[in-house]
Amino acid sequence: MSSQTPVPWFDDFVGVAYRYYDLRMNVVPLFSDRKKATNLWHDSIRWWLDHSIKIRFVETGDDYWFIMGADSQHPQDNLSFFKVLPKSENYDRFKKGHQGEAYFRLGVYSEKTLKDVKKDAVCNCGHAAEDHDKNDNDACLYEVCKCKTFNSFQVNLLKKKKTVTNIEFLDESNVKDDALAWNCMNANKYSK
Repeated sequence: MSSQTPVPWFDDFVGVAYRYYDLRMNVVPLFSDRKKATNLWHDSIRWWLDHSIKIRFVETGDDYWFIMGADSQHPQDNLSFFKVLPKSENYDRFKKGHQGEAYFRLGVYSEKTLKDVKKDAVCNCGHAAEDHDKNDNDACLYEVCKCKTFNSFQVNLLKKKKTVTNIEFLDESNVKDDALAWNCMNANKYSK
């Protein structure tokens, strides 16, 4: 990243998903709009140099900062990502199992209702769609379940990916030792 002009910080995405079942684990910033994700990849990310991509996870209590940036062949269109997210089981699993590398992809997150899914789809309550009553506002048929409406979600991953080999987990007290983490937190936390 150029030291002469600051790279803009981008946080207009839903969150981050982690996928475990590829050759490498996947880190997937999620968007609610496929076109926005595709345009972002086309305009900025495709120009990133794989060997320069850095991902930093800065832990601050029960939350963590997801921070990512890279050098670009088109510096005028470059940007860096950040998002403050709550720690989760998926985050902990990625932290323990990434082995120093991951695929970076973009994904599209969409919420689903009963009319949008097949019978075997699972609700957030843990029960299948066929266990919800279409005539009773999609309420769960299990008496012990308090679910009043079928809600689920779907994540679709875009095909293009980049390989990231520079991944670090930091405590907030150590961010001054890392230029990417420091620049992000200075611009988006400390100077506000």
